[in-house]
Amino acid sequence: MSRYTVTAKIDEETDENVVIGYDPPLRTFFLQAFPDEETDEYALWFGTHLEQHPSLESIIESARRFGYEIEGLSQNAIVAMTKEAGTPTPPSLGERLGLVR
Repeated sequence: MSRYTVTAKIDEETDENVVIGYDPPLRTFFLQAFPDEETDEYALWFGTHLEQHPSLESIIESARRFGYEIEGLSQNAIVAMTKEAGTPTPPSLGERLGLVR
């Protein structure tokens, strides 16, 4: 699983510790931003379901639909995550048993 730190902005709020990456078992890109100080829940958390965001572009576009802009994603991170996403991952045990869909 890859993890990179980027910045997200919405209106006048900024989170400089956003985590973006690729999760091979779920075969999805993920994004976590704006944690609540009391509950540690994220205001923005994508990529929690199987194949939810199969491309980096799809997760960035999802963030934009909610008004968030993602900044600071380096070319090296883009290449590394895209390469990781292109590596075939066999179905997990949960998928084979029909528990994860």
